[in-house]
Amino acid sequence: MIELTEEMRTAVGNALEDKLPMIATSVGEDGQPTLSFYGSIHVHSADQLAIWVRTPTAGLLGRIPNNPHMALLYRNPAAQLGWQFHGRARQIEDGDEARRVYDESPQLERDKDADRLGRAVIIDVDRVIARGAVVMER
Repeated sequence: MIELTEEMRTAVGNALEDKLPMIATSVGEDGQPTLSFYGSIHVHSADQLAIWVRTPTAGLLGRIPNNPHMALLYRNPAAQLGWQFHGRARQIEDGDEARRVYDESPQLERDKDADRLGRAVIIDVDRVIARGAVVMER
C-alpha cells in the first residue's frame, strides 16, 4: 500500500525552496531515459505526486503517452533523507484538476508561468524506495 508520509510531503514540497530540486526520469520511444530537474514536484494525494510542466512542448509530455513509467528522486544529504518514487504518469486535461496542480506548485514555479500555459502531470506512485529497500509498494 502507498501512503506517502507527512515527512515526504514536507520534504518534497519544500525541495525547491531548500535548493534541492527533484530529478525525474522518463523513457522515450527510443528506449532511452531522460533526466530532468523539476522544481514543481509535490505530493498531490496519499499515493500521487504531481508536476506542473511549464513548457507545453516539453519532451516529458511527449514521452508519457508511449511509456508512462517514471522514477523521481529526492535527496537531502544534510537531513540524511532520500527516496525514489516509481510510478505511472498521465497528463491532466481537466481544468479543475490541472488548476489544483498549478496552485499546489511552489510560488517560484507559478511565477515562471503566470499565464498558466504549462500542463499538469500526475504520477500514481507504485513503489517507494529508501536506502535501497522498498518501503512502500502498491
